[in-house]
Amino acid sequence: MRFFSQITQQRITTFVKNKKAYYAFLFLLITYVFSLTTPWTANHHPLVASYNGSIVFPAFTFYTDQELGGRYATEVNYFNINKNQRFDWFIDPLIPYNPLESDLSQNGQPPFPPSAKHILGTDAAGRDVLSRLIHGYRICMSFALLITFITTILGIVIGGVQGYFGGKLDLFMQRIVEIWSSLPLLYVVILIGAIYGRSFFMLVMIMSLFNWIALSYYMRGEFLQIKSLTFVKAAKSFGLSRRHIFFKEILPNSLTPVITILPFSVIAGIGSLTALDFLGFGLQPPTPSWGELLSQGLAHLYAPWISITSVVALFITLLLASFVGEGVREAFDPKSKKLVK
Repeated sequence: MRFFSQITQQRITTFVKNKKAYYAFLFLLITYVFSLTTPWTANHHPLVASYNGSIVFPAFTFYTDQELGGRYATEVNYFNINKNQRFDWFIDPLIPYNPLESDLSQNGQPPFPPSAKHILGTDAAGRDVLSRLIHGYRICMSFALLITFITTILGIVIGGVQGYFGGKLDLFMQRIVEIWSSLPLLYVVILIGAIYGRSFFMLVMIMSLFNWIALSYYMRGEFLQIKSLTFVKAAKSFGLSRRHIFFKEILPNSLTPVITILPFSVIAGIGSLTALDFLGFGLQPPTPSWGELLSQGLAHLYAPWISITSVVALFITLLLASFVGEGVREAFDPKSKKLVK
């Protein structure tokens, strides 16, 4: 039993044969899945420890300081306690630094250069740069994927309705889209952020309300073209409902531009959040962010490890995402000579 049509299988095979795109996709997928574990793998909470002969899991379970031999009823400050004295033995995460904790144990003032303790050094507040990069990657990718998902749905629905019904409805909606697209996004972000705060989901909502416009143009054009084809007219002559024709006949045949745009929408989402954070209009500090690290690097040119690591991480991510986008575009191009026959 086939799960995909023959043409879809051909497209998948074409994409897999493009090694540059395929391996870039695998790398981004694996690193993103790993980044989702950073609350446990890039933190100062021990993964597992032995306390008075009992096995505890501080990275996954809340323990008060009193429960682990301390004096207070608040959570254990794993960053400042002497773990060797508190536990019989313990296993720290791969990166034993919380991105929000400042390590000021070294001599001098932060930022501290790369060392055996902090492989990529620390930022201006003494926080581990590697930990903040990994947590920032998770936030950037999650932000971009959420925006891409929401804007894809909005673009398909709004553009599809315009193209399918046409006429006065299309003309009216097109004027609204043009007016909406003329609004200055940055000013809207600043205004709403000042009123309601700059939370992750607030920024996702604001960006999603603007990023669907370009895709709606593509979908409108596809629906206008496909609804005049013979198989759609035949479906209407058989008395099939508008819902059936919209979702079963036209929509599946108009998704090629959507799929080819998706990787580049992810790139745009990453770039948007990084730019907003760099300008100071993105996520609230001290949220780990690549844009915030770039801003720190600009303000502390004598600490080049901050800006260099941020730029390299951003460059590699965007480059690999563009490889994936080119591979998808090639696989879905009906004129491509590499399609499997």
